[in-house]
Amino acid sequence: METKQFKAESKRLLDMMINSIYTHREIFLRELLSNASDAIDKIYYKALTDDSLTFDKDSYYIKVTADKDNRVLKITDTGIGMTLEELENNLGTIAKSGSLAFKKENEIKDGYDIIGQFGVGFYSAFMVADEVTVISKALGSEAAYKWESQGADGYTITPVEKDSVGTEITLKIKENTEDENYDEYLEEYRLRSIIKKYSDFIRYPIKMDVTERKLKEGSESEYEDVVEEQTINSMVPIWRKNKKDLTTEDYELFYAEKRYGFDKPLKHIHISVDGAVRYNAILYIPENIPFDYYTQEYEKGLELYSNGVLIMNKCADLLPDYFSFVKGMVDSEDLSLNISREMLQHDRQLKLIAKNINKKIKSELLSILNNEREKYEEFFKAFGRQLKFGVYSDYGTHKDELQDLLMFYSSKEKKLVTLDEYVSRMPEDQKYIYYATGESNERIDKLPQTELVADKGYEILYFTEEIDEFAIRMVMSYKEKEFKSVSSGDLGFTADESQDTAAEEQENKGLFDFMKNTLSEKVKDVRISKRLKTHPVCLTTDGAVSIEMEKILNAMPYSQNVKADKVLEINVHHDVFASLKDAFEKDQEKLTLYTNLLYNQALLIEGLPIEDPVEFTNNICKVMV
Repeated sequence: METKQFKAESKRLLDMMINSIYTHREIFLRELLSNASDAIDKIYYKALTDDSLTFDKDSYYIKVTADKDNRVLKITDTGIGMTLEELENNLGTIAKSGSLAFKKENEIKDGYDIIGQFGVGFYSAFMVADEVTVISKALGSEAAYKWESQGADGYTITPVEKDSVGTEITLKIKENTEDENYDEYLEEYRLRSIIKKYSDFIRYPIKMDVTERKLKEGSESEYEDVVEEQTINSMVPIWRKNKKDLTTEDYELFYAEKRYGFDKPLKHIHISVDGAVRYNAILYIPENIPFDYYTQEYEKGLELYSNGVLIMNKCADLLPDYFSFVKGMVDSEDLSLNISREMLQHDRQLKLIAKNINKKIKSELLSILNNEREKYEEFFKAFGRQLKFGVYSDYGTHKDELQDLLMFYSSKEKKLVTLDEYVSRMPEDQKYIYYATGESNERIDKLPQTELVADKGYEILYFTEEIDEFAIRMVMSYKEKEFKSVSSGDLGFTADESQDTAAEEQENKGLFDFMKNTLSEKVKDVRISKRLKTHPVCLTTDGAVSIEMEKILNAMPYSQNVKADKVLEINVHHDVFASLKDAFEKDQEKLTLYTNLLYNQALLIEGLPIEDPVEFTNNICKVMV
């Protein structure tokens, strides 16, 4: 019997594949089951145009059988089968089930995993088997043939007897090695888990003989092992069912079954598209943030299926980072099962699906915001930070897409509000959207810098997360209204003061110059405050870097010791100012003491560290005696 050689390109690829192109060997079963399902499909499609054929779905199935003693795994189907010519074409040339063009990239880097989780069909069987035998009888044919191969050395085809139409694939499973446990592909529980993971939604039953521990008939305490044939896969995926026939409980059950989270989803989105690209999707917005969400271990992405067969556990390309909290799956009829990770990243249809999904998620979030306010606030408390990161990332590229989804605590409403709600309430004379930064709403409530803005009756947004001010700097403006910090040098309006501030500044120039020189490099300037009402002192900034930004940037690893241009503002209407003037005229050593005390007081208000706490406490004692 002559051994036929694989075609040169097929032999090269097969050799590479057997020698570790794959990192997920379990994929072989998915590939063989998908082929079996396709074979049954072919009978179905043939029956549509051939009146002599009838297709009774209940008569078709796939059977998986494991023989641990002989290290044999069988996959049998009742599909259309293969003729001699089809065996030659389909199993003699790997290019038939894949594409040589993309596989050439394999050889660019030694050991580079160019396929990852993606199959190249039938040949993946050689990752777990020393020998593969295929016995097939084609529909309408009396003859059956056996294809045998031990890998890259070639294959043989011989005539055999077979009673029924279909294909039987027998794998002689490899012996265990130090690195690989091949026994697992003969274990009942492992085979079941692989089938459920990858092939649960194949439309034909995948059967296995399952061993279960059952109470012996007529006994109350004695058990025995009973072997029963069971259908392992659920067959009909939820996403292909009519939405009208599904309940919220159905979607929640699917969420739990797929282990998308231990919580209940806040919202589900069921998408069915039959247009330029055909796909179904079920997406979930979780209720709670995963414990590892902001760690390197967290992996975003949706499950990606091709015609009900899982081809990727986490397809990151389907979600932008700012929607990385979304869970769920996508099933497309237009994606090839045999596709490389590199090709998938550039797949036009996948990009179109991702674009549509992105729009749908935003639309759904806006709908929750407008119609289920409490639910949206619950969501925002969990994932609002991620939306803000999305605004800030990529130099603000996504700000227009995300700004309507943002919420901040309001000084007036005492709750979360949107930017649109803020702007809609602005008085006509208000030029800016005002915000204040701090560690908490309670801390910001007490900030001296908010006094004048609040006194004008203007609403203030509270920024309490590190990302807030950075994100808003990217947004720059909303509905033609710029953002302005209550700590910025120019608030866009002046206080209603009877006295001439310029004259007062000139009158006290010597005092302020002395204080500025005393503080040396610590502040850029000391000046009269136009914003303070009851507090004696505060810090403001000139320039792009705010005090809050300084704190955040300097807390980061490898910080460059960033400094904001601080300005010490003095309330000339406070009793303290009279003491400053008196000390300037009579005791400049005391003025130095007062100056340092006021500066450290301003630092404490901002939540900044005091350079020398011992000196600060000693200075307080000097004032007391």
